[in-house]
Amino acid sequence: MSKEKALRKIRRPAARKPTPDLADNRDFANLPLESRIGAVIKRRRAEANLTLADLSAGAGLSSAMLSRIENGMAMASLDALERLCAAVGIGLGDLFKETDTQRGSAQLVKRAEQMEVVRVGTKFGHTYRLLAYDRGPRKLFEPFFIEMDKKSESYPRFSHPGTEFIYMLQGRMEYRFGDRTYLVEPGDAFTFSGDVVHGPEKLLDDRIRFLAIIFYNT
Repeated sequence: MSKEKALRKIRRPAARKPTPDLADNRDFANLPLESRIGAVIKRRRAEANLTLADLSAGAGLSSAMLSRIENGMAMASLDALERLCAAVGIGLGDLFKETDTQRGSAQLVKRAEQMEVVRVGTKFGHTYRLLAYDRGPRKLFEPFFIEMDKKSESYPRFSHPGTEFIYMLQGRMEYRFGDRTYLVEPGDAFTFSGDVVHGPEKLLDDRIRFLAIIFYNT
């Protein structure tokens, strides 16, 4: 091989590998916020068939600045992000929702793993099964599956922070909320303030089953 051919071979640039879409990366959630925002904007630009120049012109930014934003090297102002979102046809809220999509968590609690917990009604023979467990520093909500029967003539009263939601699965009951009672039947949904004294007033069927979810104010 001649010296000239050898030099040409050495200087030939290596083929560039395509840059992976960060938004499809399984580690996307662990990236800094500016990298996640840039990845979403870059993907949205490609989906809209816009070049870097097209989007920079539409958003009133320089191509160099847009490139830095897309590559996570610069954080755009909220005003600039609004213009970028408008240019690719999404809202600012949609942008932040997409950056957070893969940061969520999931929790499956199998039937055998659901804990029976002690609450006021437990001593009356009522069963409270906790359906999910909070893992964060603050309790956000508590979902219960509750079973009651007519054997007991006394029913507990509750008062707690937040809002409670009841969905009736089986049986009918009169439910007290403050100085009023409500007839709750299968398929009914009942929502009320938790800080007002509440609880079953009277069971109208032998077997009562319902879901109760307490949402705590944050």
